[in-house]
Amino acid sequence: MNSSSDLQYFIGLMSGTSTDGVDGALVAFSTQTQPHIVAFKSIAMPESLRETFLSLNKSGNNELEKAAIAANQLAQLYSHCVYDLLKSSDITATQVTAIGAHGQTVRHRPDLNFTIQLNAPALLAELTNIDVIADFRSRDVAAGGQGAPFAPLLHEALFRDAQKKRVILNLGGIANITVLTPNQPLLGFDTGPANALMDYWVHLYRGENYDENGAWGATGNVLPGLLEDFLDDPYFNLPAPKSTGRDLFNPDWLTQHLQAFASLRPEDVMATLRALTTHSIASAIKRYQSDIDELIVCGGGSKNTALIEELKTLLQCDVNPIDNYGYDSQAIEALAFAWLAKAFVHKEALNFPALTGSEHRTIAGAYYPR
Repeated sequence: MNSSSDLQYFIGLMSGTSTDGVDGALVAFSTQTQPHIVAFKSIAMPESLRETFLSLNKSGNNELEKAAIAANQLAQLYSHCVYDLLKSSDITATQVTAIGAHGQTVRHRPDLNFTIQLNAPALLAELTNIDVIADFRSRDVAAGGQGAPFAPLLHEALFRDAQKKRVILNLGGIANITVLTPNQPLLGFDTGPANALMDYWVHLYRGENYDENGAWGATGNVLPGLLEDFLDDPYFNLPAPKSTGRDLFNPDWLTQHLQAFASLRPEDVMATLRALTTHSIASAIKRYQSDIDELIVCGGGSKNTALIEELKTLLQCDVNPIDNYGYDSQAIEALAFAWLAKAFVHKEALNFPALTGSEHRTIAGAYYPR
């Protein structure tokens, strides 16, 4: 790997818990400036591949073969995204130091000392002729950590302020926060579900992959009894560090909670799922920082107008999209994995203990040369 030049290009590839597509960012890094996103592309996940990934969240027939084939299909999708990034930016493959490819999480059980991101990094290196860094999470789990979330490491590098108390909120399938308090260590963790359960519910009742701008959920009423039942889940009272995913917050979890309630209107359930997201986030923030100056929001859920307005009411602080700081809300997680690939190339041991609870700093990733 060539890392001698000050200006370096890395590509970050992310397919998150929402399982709706692949996001890719071509990023220029320099010691003189903040990272600059040269190009960003998003490719929709084919429905058949999405359904396969969702089915692999739990045990099933012939799952090893299904997982291997799905990983190869994901690598093909990743390679198309890389091609689009290079084509739109006039950057050649030889100019890119490495690709950071997250893979698709199908199981996340740090309590059992494992996390699984389906990926085919050797195939991706073959298809793109670019070095690939993958398997970012398992080293941290091996060191006793949660293996998630990782985005707070980038959030701290971009947004720590000497005066302001800031929280960065990522609204993907799962919500995670980064608490940045002046003169205090980094804190970040998963607060609970964001889009995952809402996306499932709107697809079940309306055949849509997500509730655009939160419009359908905004027609419903929050059901206090159901919301209280949701929030009784023990996860919400666990102290940080902690992380979660579809292993816990999945359709079975939702069905179990709905069984005690009869004749619920679907739009009211949707509104209550939105309230679950906002109340669990607000409670988590207040637990560790009673008064904040600014909430900076990124991820697909930042487009949910009703959700954002609810957060403003609950937190009583400035709430701003990350776009106000020059970063595409959809691109920030892909940027994070480009940043992690750069850290791997430079052999930077990252501050996971403060974030994931691991026993010591580690270098995240595994190398697949072109």
